[in-house]
Amino acid sequence: MVSAPRSGGNALAPGLTLALDASTYVGTVAVLRDGVVVAAREALMRGEHEERLMPAVLAALADVGAVPRDVARVVCGAGPGSFTSLRIAAGIAKGVAHGANVPLYAVSSLALVVAGAGPALSPGRYIAALDAMRGERYAQTVMVYDDGRVEANGPSALATAEQLAAERCRVVGPLEGDAHAPHARGVAALLDACIADGPVDLDAWEPSYGRLAEAQVRWEAAHGRSLASG
Repeated sequence: MVSAPRSGGNALAPGLTLALDASTYVGTVAVLRDGVVVAAREALMRGEHEERLMPAVLAALADVGAVPRDVARVVCGAGPGSFTSLRIAAGIAKGVAHGANVPLYAVSSLALVVAGAGPALSPGRYIAALDAMRGERYAQTVMVYDDGRVEANGPSALATAEQLAAERCRVVGPLEGDAHAPHARGVAALLDACIADGPVDLDAWEPSYGRLAEAQVRWEAAHGRSLASG
């Protein structure tokens, strides 16, 4: 469960927090000081000739006069979402955490769809949705309470647009009527829960991609066996 107030300030997370998410083809970065967002950047994740997320990380830190070794913790969107983009963000998050010798925390990218929207979404029940390709969405129920708490309930699941349309609540996501995208600034609303859940293992952790990469699906279809089987 991911739950935390959306108010400013965080006594449990002093210093600088570097947050990043790349579950879609737009990566986002936020720098929080004592739990409050003080800088934010975005970067396209489909650059043909350069990797753009790390420069956005450095620029966001520079906006507050900081460098990677100054951060007290790193929080990374854990998916589901774009396989390649998630891997890039995870690699950067691990590298910064390792270099600064600080903990790395994971957060649901679907929770960041709602939390990142901030006051644009009033209290209520939402379904956060991201493109899963093949005519499906990754979906997760997220509650926004009157006191400002944001809570993601249960794991994500695959659903069709028709199934989501039948739900008796607002569906929020880049492809939906409420076209909000996940944003790293939403970590400000989820930081207490991230810390309570504890840091991930830097060596073992990987994002939750939601489904196999398209390249792997094509390879397995062509060879008639699982890639993992060797």
